[in-house]
Amino acid sequence: MGEAAAAKLDAIPMSDNTIQHRTSDMAADVKEQVLDAIRESPFFSIQLDESTDVANCAQLMVYVRFIKELSAQEEFLFCHPLPALATKRMPKELRAVLDEAVKIVNLIKSHAMNARLFSILCNKMGAHFHQLLLHSEIRWLSRGKVLTRLCDLHEEVLLFLAEIDSPLVKHMEDAKWVAMLAYLSDIFDRINTLNTSLQGKECHVFLAHDQVSAFRKKLDLWCARVERGSVEMFPTLEDVVEKTGLQLDCVRQVVIAHLKGLREQFGDYFGEETLANQWVRNPFSFPVTPRDGLTLQEEEALVELNSNMDLKQKMSEVSLAHFWLSVETKFPHLTKKAVKVFIPFTSTYLCECGFSALTMIKSKYQSRLRVEDDLRLFPFYSASPHQPPVRIKDTDSLFPLK
Repeated sequence: MGEAAAAKLDAIPMSDNTIQHRTSDMAADVKEQVLDAIRESPFFSIQLDESTDVANCAQLMVYVRFIKELSAQEEFLFCHPLPALATKRMPKELRAVLDEAVKIVNLIKSHAMNARLFSILCNKMGAHFHQLLLHSEIRWLSRGKVLTRLCDLHEEVLLFLAEIDSPLVKHMEDAKWVAMLAYLSDIFDRINTLNTSLQGKECHVFLAHDQVSAFRKKLDLWCARVERGSVEMFPTLEDVVEKTGLQLDCVRQVVIAHLKGLREQFGDYFGEETLANQWVRNPFSFPVTPRDGLTLQEEEALVELNSNMDLKQKMSEVSLAHFWLSVETKFPHLTKKAVKVFIPFTSTYLCECGFSALTMIKSKYQSRLRVEDDLRLFPFYSASPHQPPVRIKDTDSLFPLK
């Protein structure tokens, strides 16, 4: 039995071109399934973002969300190269600290000899970690993790830079610079926590609005605390201030200015108004307002719906999408309006996951690889946690054993 199976496998052409063609065939099959599902969905939304790959080529990543079988499904749509990439900015003083921190990490992490020597040093000093993390513009949330690890290994990095006589050691010896690095580590950690709260296909616009609104209020709270001389909400910065004896006044204004800038940016980007259509979130608790734009017939249907105690119980047991799609037969117009509200994406987390997959697929040895087909099949092979893969139809025709 084993020899017979081995003989069949030996008969399969395994040249590079054959594998490429079959990968393309499978990807085309998966793509057609996704497109068929989108066509059958009453509504859909897209999520897109762009980043650079290992060949310094800008890539546009697009995901789609659509309705299928009483739930909102999410799938990869396409990845195409772009001619240009937008520039990301942050305040000048803190940007300088971030750039210098990345230089320190790259000096140690990007050179094999330095990485090995630094690991040995960390081991001898009994450090909790033995390596720094490499910064990448593509990697999802990489900045915060890089800075946190650098702060954790401050003493080890300081000693190592001094031993190799690097001019970058002056930054690690500067208490004010280290304090600003600690603040960046803390604020990036807070922002990363917000980012992760906006992930998942069950994260709808109302949940995202709540999270962003809470973070905006926290920025006001933190700013007021810093003005009063307290940084307890930034534990890494607080620890640096206590250990070095640095006067908080040295960094207070920088921190306050950054927090106020973040608060202003959040207000400009997300807006300050209360979301309309709160009845979609919970038709049993939120009243209809004129802003919601419901007709008399739709308001009457909503009254009928929120008077049904069985449906009220059901809503507490299922997701928002499942609830509205399950009552579509009886309340079609309300369901249609509700779907339009909750179907849009609230963040670009799928694109960030896709860019992480891109760095795994497109290495420096495959810098000219066209990655769309591979990315389309990546969840199928990797069992991606964010979405079960689309199953490939008629695989026997793609991989014949005869």
